[in-house]
Amino acid sequence: MELSTKKREQAFWTLQILGWGFINLVSVFVVKQISMSLLVYSVVMGTILGIFATSLLRLYLKRTIQFDAFGINEFVKILVSYLMAATLFGVLNFVFGYVYVEFGPALTPSELQMFKYHDNVGIQVLNSLFLIGAWTVTYLVIKLLLKLNKDRIERLELNTHLKQAQLNTLKGQINPHFMFNSLNNIRGLMLEDVEKSREMLTKLSEILRFSLTKNSNNAISVREELEMVDNYIALSKIQLEDRLEFVQNVDSETLDLQIPPMIIQLLVENATKHGISNLKQGGTIVLNIKKEKEQLILEVLNTGKLKIAKDSTQLGLQNIQQRLKLLYGNRASFNLEEVSDEVVANIKIPLT
Repeated sequence: MELSTKKREQAFWTLQILGWGFINLVSVFVVKQISMSLLVYSVVMGTILGIFATSLLRLYLKRTIQFDAFGINEFVKILVSYLMAATLFGVLNFVFGYVYVEFGPALTPSELQMFKYHDNVGIQVLNSLFLIGAWTVTYLVIKLLLKLNKDRIERLELNTHLKQAQLNTLKGQINPHFMFNSLNNIRGLMLEDVEKSREMLTKLSEILRFSLTKNSNNAISVREELEMVDNYIALSKIQLEDRLEFVQNVDSETLDLQIPPMIIQLLVENATKHGISNLKQGGTIVLNIKKEKEQLILEVLNTGKLKIAKDSTQLGLQNIQQRLKLLYGNRASFNLEEVSDEVVANIKIPLT
């Protein structure tokens, strides 16, 4: 289980206080016959200085180090910040040690031995290099373990969400309303054109088979997806007839590129269901597919306004967003907007 931010902060400060307190307590007990005032001063002041120096170091690391893209620059930043924190810790120990020895209570021979190098800033810095170095290594190891645990949890969540997204796609595609409408339209068409009715039944069966067999795949070719889009448009035209005009502008170099299954069909279905079918005079759906640099651009434009019914589950749109997020992270994008009496859906998929 991943710790919340609040609990992680609480754990950090608890370990800071206990860790530095323990280190300073052990170092003091090495000295025999130490006064209570010096014991308290050394433990409290050493703990405060250690927490101060390493907290500044941690603040810098959190703000500047990209642990998800660790490279030579991050290593240099860690090394430089570690040396600066160690130097700061050493100088502070030198200053407070010097002040205590010169202006504090008289020290016993044993206590003087404890402050043997109180006036040597170089020795203090060298000692600090070891302590701050040990702290830095410990901090980075804990950070790495937390990241590995977070990545493991995210992978489990991604697998769960991907299965849910696949299920949602299946629900969205095997739509009883669409099936019943198509079957009723085909039944009515039989009275006029038996041959065309058979063709439409074949297209409907192709859509259902595609939904059942391809849904579990993470990627299919644009060519395969377009075949199902054509089938969907053909079935929709039985009901909408001349009210629906469909235009494809597809670059030939994109036909064999891989995309998530049913993602174009969901866009076209959304444009048909929420756009063209609500217009008495009908309208046009334009599908543009092109390659720009290292991105595949999928764009669907339809006549109408961007209005989503209150009772709409928006299952198709949610599914598109889910799949893009799961498969490509932040490298893919999906945008839906109204531009000059047209609804424009735009998807950008990375090719590398």
